[in-house]
Amino acid sequence: MEIHGIGLLGLSLGLAMDAFAVSIAVGMMLEKITPRHVFRLAFHFGLFQFLMPIVGWLAGGQVADYIGEYDHWAAFALLSYVGGRMLWEARREKDASISRDPTRGLTLVALSVATSIDALAVGLSMALVGVTVWIPSVVIGLVAAAMTALGLKLSNRIGPRWGRWSEAGGGIVLLLIGLKVLLGHLAQ
Repeated sequence: MEIHGIGLLGLSLGLAMDAFAVSIAVGMMLEKITPRHVFRLAFHFGLFQFLMPIVGWLAGGQVADYIGEYDHWAAFALLSYVGGRMLWEARREKDASISRDPTRGLTLVALSVATSIDALAVGLSMALVGVTVWIPSVVIGLVAAAMTALGLKLSNRIGPRWGRWSEAGGGIVLLLIGLKVLLGHLAQ
């Protein structure tokens, strides 16, 4: 089984919404956004979004044989958890007080990991339902990098209000994909 077309684009955009929202917040913190800022943030967010589904998929492959009968429920639960968490986080006020350049050092690594944890869970879900991860991981990484660059470029125009809406939209997309996986397996 493979994910392709609109489903893959929807999944990629859903996962990229965290990166998009964070890039807007980072852009509003920076005094002036340079091409270096855009490259560093987009490259790292895209790289981590590419790698995390692979890590989740490899881990999921180890447990897939043991939970094959319940894999669709596990995938639904993971995607619902991630999507629900994104919706919950979209409601909370974000802390916009980072004192240093967040596109460098440990702050950059921490932001990269934080925005890609959802992709780890998606990779695990892919393993549980027997979906190959390689092409989706590339698309997820590229979409995350593009959305990060777009978020930085638009950060001064969009403001904090739209960052929340983009994160909520990503959560809804992941919830819908989880529901599709569950209903698809129950219909078999």
